[in-house]
Amino acid sequence: MRKATFIQSALAAGFVSILAFSGTVSADVKLNGSGASFPFPIYSKWFKDFSKAEKGIRVDYQSKGSGAGIQDLINGTVDFAASDAAMEADEIAKVKQGVVLLPMTAGEIVLIYNLKGVDELKLSRAAYAGIFSGTITQWNDPAIAATNPGVALPDKAITVVTRSDSSGTSYVFSGHLAAISPEFDKAVGKSKQPNWPSSGKFVAAPKNDGVTAQVQQNEGSIGYVEYGFAKLTGWKQVAQLENKSGSFVAAGPETGAAALASSEFPEGTLPNSEVPNLIAWNWDPAGADAYPIVSFTWMLFYKDQDDAKAEALRKLVKYGVEDGQKIADSMGYIPLPENVQQKVMEAAEFIQ
Repeated sequence: MRKATFIQSALAAGFVSILAFSGTVSADVKLNGSGASFPFPIYSKWFKDFSKAEKGIRVDYQSKGSGAGIQDLINGTVDFAASDAAMEADEIAKVKQGVVLLPMTAGEIVLIYNLKGVDELKLSRAAYAGIFSGTITQWNDPAIAATNPGVALPDKAITVVTRSDSSGTSYVFSGHLAAISPEFDKAVGKSKQPNWPSSGKFVAAPKNDGVTAQVQQNEGSIGYVEYGFAKLTGWKQVAQLENKSGSFVAAGPETGAAALASSEFPEGTLPNSEVPNLIAWNWDPAGADAYPIVSFTWMLFYKDQDDAKAEALRKLVKYGVEDGQKIADSMGYIPLPENVQQKVMEAAEFIQ
């Protein structure tokens, strides 16, 4: 159970340093990173194991949200960053050294809830879009009751837990909701910091673990988090969601992979760069078995930098692709398809 203990303590701290695992020998190269909390559990494990295997390299990563990670990369205060929202063209333009964006893993965003006695909950597209638009406010609303016959839904107000920070998880979740609900798109919109309804029943918490904690501590609440957080904490109340085909599906490796299979990378390169463009979105996956909310998550690197750090970062990418994918499923993430792994390794050569 040593892995679980490590992950739980790392989640609580929001920070992982590999110094403790590098022995007494000083590292030749230290890599500092920051950003997304969505992939933090798996990155923590990767960075720990990589630093044990590569004695001359130490990796520190601070989980502070995708928006903060992107800003750190722009400001030049890190050696790499991580983001579930990739980067916008105007953000890329601010990095004078150029950027390399590599999808390193993928995951599903789930809706966790806290309702006493409700062990299974099915939410239609109209229901969960309405909850996060603020138009469905009671747990026994007809839109929720219709897909849960025989379930004793309480006459209780819904407390909606959202992210308080600039978040790639919010970007992916709000992007999906905007794609399936014109009303949500108009009222809230797709953003790393969506314009959530102004209501006492909407509360905010930092990072995925903060949202998880808020939902677990407050009966009648619902929130969105990366599937791995629900899996690692053992939380059982995770809603089944209606997908584009009208099927109600639970998150998991098979339904996540089915959704990811229809993702297509664009042709060409990043703006004003020869680096391949590996930014792909699938806002509403097709297929009867596809989970509806899935996304790649990216590591962000400088194209031009110190030679020693560039070599260390290429090794880190290689480790994530070759060894890191082997533990993705067990930690609640979706392993990269082989064709995507090949694209990542080819694009990593631009880190110089």
